[in-house]
Amino acid sequence: MENSLLTAARRPDQLAAFGRLLDVLDRLRQECPWDKKQTLESLRHLTIEETYEISDAILRHDLPDLKKELGDVMLHLTFYARIAAEQGAFDIADVLNAQCEKLIYRHPHIYGDVKADDEAAVKRNWEQLKLREKGNTGGVLGGVPTSLPALVKAMRIQEKARGAGFDWEDPAQVWLKVQEELAEFGAEYGHGQPPADEAQATRATQEFGDLLFSLVNFARFAGINPEEALERTNRKFIRRFQYLETAALQAGQALPDLTLVQMDTYWNEAKQSETTPS
Repeated sequence: MENSLLTAARRPDQLAAFGRLLDVLDRLRQECPWDKKQTLESLRHLTIEETYEISDAILRHDLPDLKKELGDVMLHLTFYARIAAEQGAFDIADVLNAQCEKLIYRHPHIYGDVKADDEAAVKRNWEQLKLREKGNTGGVLGGVPTSLPALVKAMRIQEKARGAGFDWEDPAQVWLKVQEELAEFGAEYGHGQPPADEAQATRATQEFGDLLFSLVNFARFAGINPEEALERTNRKFIRRFQYLETAALQAGQALPDLTLVQMDTYWNEAKQSETTPS
């Protein structure tokens, strides 16, 4: 049975809600002292924060919170378009129509006669079409934003290279590369010993970067998002460490006074108390 939220009958409500948002924003921009002061630049850092909050809600599987955060970002997107319209550059209709045209152009297997039978073929077509578009003069990797976090950027670089046909053929090859980079890092770092001098420290840093890049590559082949995987581990560590702190406090112990053995005991209790394996 089709979900009632996905039926064509909902389209009038969806359009009306979007129009209502534009109307509310118009009034706020005209009457609210805070909204009247905002610029493209002043909203930028707020949008970044809201985007991370969307990511947080997704990782927590909190759909009610996700609905709220999507609304916040939707407001920001319409706000940017409103400011651009005030400057005579474009309005929200131009934004949405341009996006629709781009999606149609980059999906010739849907709107044209190009064949793409699997996800890999779709991605290859997508990257090749991007290279043909006017203004894309930076080559295959020109579309990777320089401001992306390094882990996300590594993933995007590899995806774009794959779209151009430059990629490993077999996950086993990638895993061997991980082992190779791990050995090279170990050799520069002295297999557990600190670098002897600045030159070796520089080489160790370079090899560590190569190791991380190869791990991201393997994650891609394994169908793992490395940014999400690392964030889940961050959350797991925080959860277990907070359990350790709380347990020590309840036992009348100060955290700095605990031995590593005592800390490990609380840590293992935290692991055992979790309902999902990780």
